[in-house]
Amino acid sequence: MQQSFPQSVLASEHKELALSIAQVMLQGFNKHYRIFREACQAAKRHFETGNWTAVQQASRERIDFYDRRVIEAIERIERKFPADSIDDTAWQHIKLHYIGLLIYHKQPECAETFFNSVCCRILHRTYFNNNFIFVQPAVSTEHIEADPPSYRSYYPAKYGLRPTLARMLQDIGLQRPFADLRRDLGCVLRMWRKILPRPLQLEANHQIQILSSLFYRNKGAYLVGRMINGNQDYPFVIPVLHDHEGRLFLDTVLLERAQLNTFFSTNRAYFLVDMEVPSAYAQFLHGLLPYKPKWEIYTLLGLQKHGKNLFYRDFLHHLRHSSDDFVVAPGIRGLVMSVFTLPSYPYVFKVIKDVIAPPKDVTRQLVKEKYWLVKHHDRVGRMADTLEYSDVAFPKKRFTAELLDELRALAPSVIEDEGDTIVIKHLYMERRMVPLNIFLDKAQDKQRDHVIEDYGRAIKQLAAADIFAGDLLFKNFGVTRHGRVVFYDYDEIDYLANCNFRKLPQAQTEEQELAAEPWYSVGPKDIFPEEFATFLLTDDRVRDCFMRHHGDLLDVAFWQAAQQCIAAGEMQDVFPYDEALRFCYLFGRR
Repeated sequence: MQQSFPQSVLASEHKELALSIAQVMLQGFNKHYRIFREACQAAKRHFETGNWTAVQQASRERIDFYDRRVIEAIERIERKFPADSIDDTAWQHIKLHYIGLLIYHKQPECAETFFNSVCCRILHRTYFNNNFIFVQPAVSTEHIEADPPSYRSYYPAKYGLRPTLARMLQDIGLQRPFADLRRDLGCVLRMWRKILPRPLQLEANHQIQILSSLFYRNKGAYLVGRMINGNQDYPFVIPVLHDHEGRLFLDTVLLERAQLNTFFSTNRAYFLVDMEVPSAYAQFLHGLLPYKPKWEIYTLLGLQKHGKNLFYRDFLHHLRHSSDDFVVAPGIRGLVMSVFTLPSYPYVFKVIKDVIAPPKDVTRQLVKEKYWLVKHHDRVGRMADTLEYSDVAFPKKRFTAELLDELRALAPSVIEDEGDTIVIKHLYMERRMVPLNIFLDKAQDKQRDHVIEDYGRAIKQLAAADIFAGDLLFKNFGVTRHGRVVFYDYDEIDYLANCNFRKLPQAQTEEQELAAEPWYSVGPKDIFPEEFATFLLTDDRVRDCFMRHHGDLLDVAFWQAAQQCIAAGEMQDVFPYDEALRFCYLFGRR
């Protein structure tokens, strides 16, 4: 890559110092990725033994591995090297030496991101340019060799489709028996024949490719691959689950890209996948999901820091190639967040207000903790994933006067005005959705019934994952581009186990019945499900649909039963695909 500083710098006295610091940084990343892979490898053992709690724990703990290694690297640099000896020229040399160390590296793109993370915690933001950090990638990730290869190829024309599928499942090496693999393969073939043209004209390149590592999440292991025939390719995912006796079975096969887009969502816990060469996995998945951005693919693979880096690069690229203004987001203004958006960009920007007005009883720190909780929890496809950033610079001329006035009035402590630039010291970025209340205002009968049914389903799936949304108002939920209802307002979120669900006491006197305020005591964790109807079901059409599908949400018994399951340590099934696709429903399989 072309550098903007003179070549004479290369002969400076800082070379030895710079090389040593570059090596410390790369050692920090290598330690991180070794521990990252160990967690992913352990997921296979946890799946085989049915230790679902360990799978979830590994998924949560892995999120913090990266920051720990970054802090360790910074401490080593500060301990080993005098700060006054690392000037601008030395920092430029550090990057150059680091590039040289990555030439034969298996994860160069992630190592570059690690370098950025270390530098951005040491240097002032005026150094955040390509002379000092990797604003642009410097090392190619094309065709990096893995041993063994990142995917395997099989040739059905030689052995037949059923034996080929059986061989694939044998090669993944799970140390558990299948309950009835022949039966399951028959179901897979029946599904496959629905999408393959008949008769299938086999081309010379006919093959099936599968990624070498299974994808683990919660109680499932997932085989990811594609069938290639001529210029056609057919992506697929095969979920492998445990039955009640601990034997394995194939639950379904996902064949449509719309199903795969929902399955591969960052609104769920990130996968545990053992990858020597992550770029090969990202490239393979991008072939299956060509409209899913690379940042999202890296994120769902558990490499969320590199995903965040790629997202920011995409954002800067979009800024350079667009001219519309940032505006206050449409909809009901929140009490906790100031939200703005760029109409041409499919994400929103959320800033915590300095003063949070009643009836909200939260602080900035508490709101951050709630977002941290969501990041570490299984989002079961029902809580929007967020990207958290510090010191983000925006071109001031692209902020409307209304937006600038709101930010200066509501969040002055996190806004810095630097002439032509507005710097926001802390914000969250999140995929833009249509707020459910706005969607309902414009919805046709069929659309309204669909989203209300899905809204109730979202609340139930969150409850199954030990989450109570707190504020169930429609404005706190959004409708995604795939028509799913997702929760995105986290300031009142809590673990379901922490809540005290109560039945409304019956009034004993006329004075109690007519009282303007509750005549009974109400604790801070007390929740009365019967009251949900009062503020949610004011529209008769919404009420009819809600009561038809989810009337049990107004009954305290539903919530107490969900708490009992959690207390008993039961991990309820929340499938990352439509349950109607399961073989047990499609083919009556037991």
